Amino acid sequence: MQFLSAEKIFTGEEWLQNHALVINNNIIEDIIPLSAVKSSVQYFDNSFIAPAFIDLQIYGAGGKLLAVYPEKDSLVKLVEYCRNGGAAYCMPTVATHPYETFYKCIDAVKEYWNSDDRGVLGLHIEGPWISHDKKGAHVVECIHVPAIEQVKHLLDYGKGVIKIITLAPEVCNKEIIDCILSYDVIISAGHSNATYDETTNAFNTGIVAATHLYNAMSPLQHRAPGMVGAIMDHSHVMASIIPDGYHVDYAAIRIAKQVMKERLFVITDAVTETNTGYYPHHLAGDKYESNGILSGSALTMGKAVKNLVEHCYIDLGEALRMCSLYPARVMGLQNKLGMIKKGYETALVVMNNDLTSVSIL
Repeated sequence: MQFLSAEKIFTGEEWLQNHALVINNNIIEDIIPLSAVKSSVQYFDNSFIAPAFIDLQIYGAGGKLLAVYPEKDSLVKLVEYCRNGGAAYCMPTVATHPYETFYKCIDAVKEYWNSDDRGVLGLHIEGPWISHDKKGAHVVECIHVPAIEQVKHLLDYGKGVIKIITLAPEVCNKEIIDCILSYDVIISAGHSNATYDETTNAFNTGIVAATHLYNAMSPLQHRAPGMVGAIMDHSHVMASIIPDGYHVDYAAIRIAKQVMKERLFVITDAVTETNTGYYPHHLAGDKYESNGILSGSALTMGKAVKNLVEHCYIDLGEALRMCSLYPARVMGLQNKLGMIKKGYETALVVMNNDLTSVSIL
């Protein structure tokens, strides 16, 4: 039995003071008044405890981009990076590549899971079934319209590992969409030049998420609302956003938040320095570029919380939910992660009150 407390505890629903968490076998057994604890308490002064963060899009860390080094050690480094930023769980991501790379990344996740290490939820495949017009930094020679046989082979090989696929709905027909959904894989619309009507049709046929709002998608215009407009206009669709100040202007995040409310969640989209492979990411200030194009962030989830509060003027509790509860909802894990509640997993983060220090408990 373990007792944890801090100046404040954010449960995901409310702020508590003078309370302690009762932890038993990695499960939150209870939340009780601090005065009721008869044993020693691990207490964090000038800090608060909150649900740990969940990053659903990150490509690598520590100089080992997963797509370049599709092996267990890359995932170990990636999870360590996430934990240092307050994320207890993550979704390693591989961008547009030849299929062989996807298979190797699937193998790497399986190897990681076989070692009983925690932290990796599965694999997020971003591309290659995306729009040439909205490719961003994705390599054009690998982008294509898929054949159903290619889709089935990849899904069969990655069954249970592939959790999210980002694709352009105008590139994939209904047979492809239905096939992916039949494997219980979440489809996220992104890197797309779809019209408002095309996107609406996709959202009405099973696509429930969108990848990095505003970036690499048809924009909101007053006579052509595009994918951005469709995302904002459909109340069942959730969308990720990258709050690093480079991918999206903070004012645009504030606007999206006012419209989408609980449907907007945070990803880091973080990459790492690499000189090999299809994406030679190089640190350019506080962001990464590949072949002169913005290609990823140097963000952590902890830094994202601070940015949301200080630059987007979002309430701290809501900023924390955007990095924890809402990603958990995307993955259908909201009954065990993303909140501090009886019976939930002990995935916790402690941050100091000025949001400059973060660690996993």
